[in-house]
Amino acid sequence: MAKLEVKDLHVAVTDEEKHQTKEILKGVNLTMHTGEIHAIMGPNGTGKSTLSQTIMGNPNYHITQGDILLDGQSLKGMPVDERARRGLFLAMQYPSEIQGVTNAEFLRAAINARRPKDNQISVMDFIKELNKNLELLDMSDEMTERYLNEGFSGGEKKRNEILQLLMIKPSFAILDEIDSGLDIDALKVVAKGVNSMRGDNFGSLIITHYQRLLNYIIPDTVHVMMDGRLVAQGGPELAKKLEKEGYAGLRDELGLKVKLTDDED
Repeated sequence: MAKLEVKDLHVAVTDEEKHQTKEILKGVNLTMHTGEIHAIMGPNGTGKSTLSQTIMGNPNYHITQGDILLDGQSLKGMPVDERARRGLFLAMQYPSEIQGVTNAEFLRAAINARRPKDNQISVMDFIKELNKNLELLDMSDEMTERYLNEGFSGGEKKRNEILQLLMIKPSFAILDEIDSGLDIDALKVVAKGVNSMRGDNFGSLIITHYQRLLNYIIPDTVHVMMDGRLVAQGGPELAKKLEKEGYAGLRDELGLKVKLTDDED
């Protein structure tokens, strides 16, 4: 069983144009193990995406205090590719388009990057696994020969992120608003893919604004983030309460002096 820990994490971002540094995360604590699904909910501008980017090692986000540990080892200073090799995966809200690299090429390279050089995945095993997951996600073979995310619709990009998840099989997957812009049918397909990964060797941190995704991926624990902190924790019923009462209601119930905003993270 693997463990991911976020300890007293403070993170700042520098605005180069304004020559200003702004603290986004203000002391986040979170512990999760494989075999668990955690969800972080909260309004825009509270630091949810900052947390996901910092865990994955985006250099634009600067840890000013605290630490992130994977199986007891600090990730601070570790580059993104090394974190991925150790079992972290980030499904991004806005996946990048990469010309000249097909989906299939990218997937096989990503799989082999986590395997010993003398034990690379065979072509036949790769194709077998790819076909199985394409069928699960209702994706066509043609998508694997297209350049990575190039010309993909929003829904296709999200399915493609889940395809990567299924093929790479990380220990921990961070899903950053994977439900954004999806219709109900696409949402069900994405949830089907994530649920197929559930088990003792997989854990996921799902970041979302809305409870609807959690109707299909039932979390073990729901956290609420406001103003750069996790302010509440509970089971799936907490997400339903937020859907009914809103974030302002919870803020007032907790007696927090937090300004809620619709600005982007």
